[in-house]
Amino acid sequence: MIITGKRMRLALPYAGIPVVIAALFMMQAVRADVFSLLMNVLMLTFGYIATIIDIKKKRIPNSLILAMFSAWVILMTPLLFTDTDAAVVLLKESMLGAAVGGGLFLFVYLISRKGLGGGDVKFMACLGLYQGLSGVTLVMLLGTILAASTGLVLIILKKIGRKETIPLAPFLFAGILIVVFVR
Repeated sequence: MIITGKRMRLALPYAGIPVVIAALFMMQAVRADVFSLLMNVLMLTFGYIATIIDIKKKRIPNSLILAMFSAWVILMTPLLFTDTDAAVVLLKESMLGAAVGGGLFLFVYLISRKGLGGGDVKFMACLGLYQGLSGVTLVMLLGTILAASTGLVLIILKKIGRKETIPLAPFLFAGILIVVFVR
């Protein structure tokens, strides 16, 4: 099937997914086990898709969050049967990451008067499942610093007003990339 016109414009941004996955395989194939590699591939893929959608629509759809959560459950289930002790430790770390990531973003969501979206809260909670506590706190720190810096520069340059919002997912994705490839 040949993709033309409107379909091409819709499909083009998603062409970056194979590039991200290939880069991940090249960078981590030597030092990572298959389970970690799959977790990172899924996390980067969902992060990339969330970024594209957030840039275009300024929202992260629930269907993407559900797919991200479902993929995590599907990946974790066999581990529970093959290596129960490691799975329980990973499960605790994942739940803690989800609680802290989602909880902190929920707190900001509630006090910021819609400065942060509900999709960002759910995305960060799901990301906590993939990253665990240490990873999700680093992603939050890096992503919010990058977003705040960019927002400040855009305000100074008068590209946006003080009350305008910018999509957060691209900055969180940058944080994910840094954590995955540098850590």
